Amino acid sequence: MQRLDIHRRDRGERALVTLTGEIGPGTVPLLRAALEQCLRDGVTVIDVDLTTVGSCDAKGLDVFLTTSRRADRVHASLWLHHPCVQISRLLDVTGAASRLLADPAHPVPPAVLRELLDVAAAGPAAGGTRTTGDQARAPAVKDGIRLRRLTRQQAEGMTEEIADLVVTSGVGSSGKACHERGDFLWRLAASARRPGFALLVAETTVLVGCSFGFPVGPGAGSEQSLQESVQRITGCARFLLLTQVVAPQHPQHRDIARRLQQRLLADRHVALGVALLRPADDAGQAVYESWDWLNQGDMVGLPGGGTPCLLTLSRESELRLPGPRTAVPGVASEPPRPRRTPGQRDGAVLGE
Repeated sequence: MQRLDIHRRDRGERALVTLTGEIGPGTVPLLRAALEQCLRDGVTVIDVDLTTVGSCDAKGLDVFLTTSRRADRVHASLWLHHPCVQISRLLDVTGAASRLLADPAHPVPPAVLRELLDVAAAGPAAGGTRTTGDQARAPAVKDGIRLRRLTRQQAEGMTEEIADLVVTSGVGSSGKACHERGDFLWRLAASARRPGFALLVAETTVLVGCSFGFPVGPGAGSEQSLQESVQRITGCARFLLLTQVVAPQHPQHRDIARRLQQRLLADRHVALGVALLRPADDAGQAVYESWDWLNQGDMVGLPGGGTPCLLTLSRESELRLPGPRTAVPGVASEPPRPRRTPGQRDGAVLGE
């Protein structure tokens, strides 16, 4: 079942309505009641914070439009703030953006804006209206870019959009096939079948980055050889295998990538991230190293006869793992590759 948390804070005749969850058939009645109550209470400006809303259907949009029209009749207004990509697209397609979406002509007062950010960081407060159901962890918001972990259903609904991002992103690793749409879709589908799979996206009003992977631990089945080798090298028996990182051309793309990776580690409660790249992918390895990954050398002895390059990333709250100084079982004897400057392009699309 869907879940929606609704929290309202009043400042004079202005109300801040913070929503967390999904707007759909099971939660629309709650949303309608909350907004209608604002008008009955004499609120003249209703600011609806959508920072922590993952999706909204047509019925939810109709509630916002109906409330906006009713507000007009009593000389009040309703404005939506920080919609996710799906809601932004819905507003654009239906032509409702000009009526509902807040713009510089209708700014949020500084005091109310601070509350928007405080509420987004703290999550739903006590006393909010709730429905039952599962919900992904609330997004983290910083510098206008929010990180949001998608549920499996949300990930399926955004697959094509994420693939578009991969195709249009700057290339940071060699091998044209890695950047083709079909290759990405196969990788995503294969990873999504693994227990504990997690996909995190970075958004402004559009999608600007994503990263996904799954945890590997003792008794990992097809990853058992990898798990044993990583444990011998790092001492960590459980880690997150990141199978794709997408950081497009954006002034903050390096910070976005770091934040995506660290948030995934935190969400999955693991101290170590692991990535496997092609040995010849020097540009990709350099980009990972610029994100503070340690190059542990080429792995040998894995099923399939390949010798991928092993990179590790420690969770920020954990002690950093030292790089290998001597030959270690499971790792080729050559020393780690020196740190290099990332490629000339601003973005990177990196995977196995």
